[in-house]
Amino acid sequence: MWRCGRRAEDGRVTEIVPGPQLSPLEFLVLLSALALVVARWLPPAVRPPVTVAAGALCVLSAGGLGVVGVRWQLWPVLAGAALVLPFAVVPLVRGRAGRPVRRARWWVALPGSVACAGLLAAGPVAAWAFPVPEFPVPTGRFAVGTRVVQWTDPDRPEAATPDPADRRTVVVQLWYPAQEGPAGARRAQYLGRTGPEARTVSAALARYAGLPGFLLDGVPAARGRAVPDAPVARDGGRFPVVLFSPGLGGVRTQNTAWAEELASHGYLVAALDHPYDSAAVVLADGRTVGTLVAATGDDATDEARAVATAGVRAADLGFVLTRLGELDRGAGGDPLAGRLDTGRAAVTGHSLGGAAALWAARQDHRFAAVVDLDGYPRDPDPRPFPQPVLALTQELGPATDPRYLPRLTGVLALGTATGYRLTVPGAAHLTFTDAPLYLPPVPSLVGSLGRTGGPRVTAAATLAFLDATLRHAPGDLPAALAPYGELTVHRPAP
Repeated sequence: MWRCGRRAEDGRVTEIVPGPQLSPLEFLVLLSALALVVARWLPPAVRPPVTVAAGALCVLSAGGLGVVGVRWQLWPVLAGAALVLPFAVVPLVRGRAGRPVRRARWWVALPGSVACAGLLAAGPVAAWAFPVPEFPVPTGRFAVGTRVVQWTDPDRPEAATPDPADRRTVVVQLWYPAQEGPAGARRAQYLGRTGPEARTVSAALARYAGLPGFLLDGVPAARGRAVPDAPVARDGGRFPVVLFSPGLGGVRTQNTAWAEELASHGYLVAALDHPYDSAAVVLADGRTVGTLVAATGDDATDEARAVATAGVRAADLGFVLTRLGELDRGAGGDPLAGRLDTGRAAVTGHSLGGAAALWAARQDHRFAAVVDLDGYPRDPDPRPFPQPVLALTQELGPATDPRYLPRLTGVLALGTATGYRLTVPGAAHLTFTDAPLYLPPVPSLVGSLGRTGGPRVTAAATLAFLDATLRHAPGDLPAALAPYGELTVHRPAP
């Protein structure tokens, strides 16, 4: 894997810039196939040994890939190798057998060499555009642990199913400050608890986005920085709690880099899967629940569905906060018992999850702060609420819904605490998720902040806000937020 990084003063990588991500076998296939293309243009005395060495290496490394598995990004490379190999090897074999060798004239061979070189170049380009995501190393003083729990609310029926006996169930992933483990500890699978679950979720995300599933086949191979079920950190006191709701069709892991960064700074992050509107939720009994929410093309119908879904999510967030409080008070020996400070809880979300967070804060004053990551407010009955709010938005332009900014501004004006709107230059809607780590760096899709710039800015601004509102850290919060974008401060009316 080719990459470069920027290191902090303590030597830890804080920003990783992936290059063309190729395994050693993939790199050998590419290098040997390229040598076969070049061999045609070498002097006659050099051509035979280069062709023999490159051909043998190409066949052996391609065979090795056949054993370990071939990513779709390498198919152009293998096609180019298969195309050039006979043209490079056959003349050599004929010459050693004493048979006449006919070599194509340069102006005939040149287009073929260019075509093969183009196929070979397509492989690294595809691997760069759709890499296996490499997660930034968290910068806090704690290592990070993670675990997944599933909770059922006995008081709420599941509105998405016809069976009145069904109760609302949510799957929650926790990231928490952990003890430093051994250097070789296996890190948590991205997108799921297991490889099969990760592949199921990846395929569902691709379908939801209208993409061929193979384009994201490298994402389930990724691992975050957290260690599953790692021992909870001995120090750090009681951890403030941060609840997170993903975007419509999103999943609990969509902001893993952000969650790991917060946990490394002493927060407990609880991210929710909302069954029937997350792309795929794998339940503890093995069932997979897909989304039932899809655009109809009718604005009024879609708006009504979005409002209803945000309301269900807001209730989910309040329920999970209750369960976290029970977990903290539990006498069952849970490692997190006595370590969760649900009196210092923030509710956060991306897109529709951000709308649900604002709604949950209005309904449930146990939440002490709100972070809305580019979420259009959906609450049909917005009223004054006491929590400070940080709203991070993408760079606004002609394509932005003209209702977005006035609606968000109106909601922030209702707060009886100071609210902050931070417009991040170069950000797109998906900038505030993990998507820049594994999608092509197309500005309209993931913004123009690079692979790790979006997650880094999102986490840094969130930490500055949470430290000020939940931990009452001294300092000037507007001054701390201003470096990350265009800041507008909404102070409560007298």
